[in-house]
Amino acid sequence: MSRARSWLTIVLIAVTAVAVWILSRKTAPPEVDFVKVTRETIVSSLGTNGKVEPIEWLAARAERAGTVTRVLVARGQQVRKDAPLVELDTRVVNAEIGKAQAAIQEAQTQEQVLDQGGRIAERQQVDADLARARLDLDVAQKQQTALERLVAKQAATQVELDNMRQTVDQLQLRIRALEQHKAALVTGSDKEIAKAKLQEAEAAAAVAHVNLDLSVIRAPMDGTVYDFDLKVGAFLNPGDLVARVGKLDRVRVTVYVDEPDMGKVHKGEAVNITWDALPGHQWKGEVDRLPTQVVPLGTRQVGEVSCVIENPERDLLPNANINADIQAAVIPGALVLPKEALRRQGSETGVFLLQGDRVAWRKVGLGASSYTKSQVLSGLQEGDAVALPTEKAMKSGTRVEPVMQ
Repeated sequence: MSRARSWLTIVLIAVTAVAVWILSRKTAPPEVDFVKVTRETIVSSLGTNGKVEPIEWLAARAERAGTVTRVLVARGQQVRKDAPLVELDTRVVNAEIGKAQAAIQEAQTQEQVLDQGGRIAERQQVDADLARARLDLDVAQKQQTALERLVAKQAATQVELDNMRQTVDQLQLRIRALEQHKAALVTGSDKEIAKAKLQEAEAAAAVAHVNLDLSVIRAPMDGTVYDFDLKVGAFLNPGDLVARVGKLDRVRVTVYVDEPDMGKVHKGEAVNITWDALPGHQWKGEVDRLPTQVVPLGTRQVGEVSCVIENPERDLLPNANINADIQAAVIPGALVLPKEALRRQGSETGVFLLQGDRVAWRKVGLGASSYTKSQVLSGLQEGDAVALPTEKAMKSGTRVEPVMQ
């Protein structure tokens, strides 16, 4: 019996101790992390996104239709002005050149024939017929003279003389006809037609040679090739984009600043650029031009801020989607606290300020801010301890167990 009472007493003592411990835990103030307000240099920055483009660039475009047969450059390659980028199929163009050259040769030959009075064989035949007819006329005229003397002496008949005169007249007519035929071998219109054919053939050859030159698409300026992904076998129409070539040692970055933040940005402010494709890299520049209007960007209303960024390694590429950090102001000796210490109560922004072992709500006025900290303009002093976020519900007057960070 005595032993049973002893065990019961031990159990009661243990239960009482646990109850006292639980009760003490419930009444003990919660542990809350605090941080002190300090003075330091704060860099007011505005984080956003943007897109890269060259400051100076030109587009290379196809000027005739054709299939790509050779690709001579790669994206990111440095080129000089007029360096070949791609070549187009020249088989049709070469055939056109051959056809035009044959037409030129034919037209030149025709023009030469006309300049010489017509075709050689035909002209030679006419000349031979004329020579024969003139010789026959000379003989007939001599015979006519002889017959006239004989008729006067009554040694020949008048009929013989009349026949000879008729022969002379016929030969004279034949000579005139041959002379007219010779003159008709080449006319002014024949020469004009031949000249026009030659000009047409030469024009066709010139066009074909231009098309041959256009078969090689060249760089429009010194710079870096970008926006280029053509492959052998691709078909191009006149005006199709082949590549863009630009100077990339300095680039323009268009930064999208939300409408409420546009007033914080000023020309000449420093800008830091990062690109997810190259972690750890950073490019620097400054704001060059401020927005002239507000435009929609997805669900945002933004102003397009133009920034000039130094890119000496040419590794920040056009069309890249980048992250931008505009340094709106650098304030030395500013009174600052971590942004996570700030809370909202109704329309007020403030903090829970440590006073003894309790917290008190304190409204604060804020100035510039960085990614992690805000400048305090009113409501706090250097060294004040303010509560960091906690899962424990707090209100002004709540007792806490402060843990300083």
